[in-house]
Amino acid sequence: MSSSDHEAACYVAHGIVPPLVEDRVLVAVFDSPVASFLLRYGRDAGYRPVLVEPDPVRFKAALEGGVDVADTVRSQPDAPADVVVTDHHRSELGPMLRDALASDARWVGVMGNPRVPAPHIPALAELGVPQEEIDRVHRPIGLNIGSRTPAEIAISTLAGLIADRNGRPGGQSH
Repeated sequence: MSSSDHEAACYVAHGIVPPLVEDRVLVAVFDSPVASFLLRYGRDAGYRPVLVEPDPVRFKAALEGGVDVADTVRSQPDAPADVVVTDHHRSELGPMLRDALASDARWVGVMGNPRVPAPHIPALAELGVPQEEIDRVHRPIGLNIGSRTPAEIAISTLAGLIADRNGRPGGQSH
C-alpha cells in the first residue's frame, strides 16, 4: 500500500471523508428480524435498502414504519441489486425468487441451512424456471462465522456480499 493509499484509508476510517461507494442497492425479501438488521446495517455500509414484502398486512406495517418497501422484486433504478431472501418457509418463495432472477439483480441468495434440502429448488422448478437460472441462487449465504442471532446472520450476509462485490473470497485468512 502506497503512502497516499494509506493516508486515504485513514481519512475514511476517521470519518474525515466519506468512503468511495458505487451505487448499491440491497433488497431484503420478506419482513423478518434478519431483514430488519440487514437493511439497517446495509444502509450504514452504503447500500440503498429496500424491503420486498408481498403480504399486504406486513407491507402496510413496513410502509408505516418508514421503510422503502415494494410488493415484488423488480429491477432497481439506482443499480443492479443484491437480493437476499430472508425466510425460506414462506409460500411466496418461488415467485419472489423467480422475479429476482428475471430482474437485473447482480446477486441473488436465500438463507438456509446447507444440511437441509433447499426448498427454493423445487419451488422454482415447479414454476418452470430453467435449471441454469436456479443455479444462480446462492445458498448458503454469508461468511461462515457461526452466526446464531438475526443480527449476526445479517452481519455475516452483508460481509459476504461486500466480499463478493469486491471480488474477494471472504472468510479468514490463515
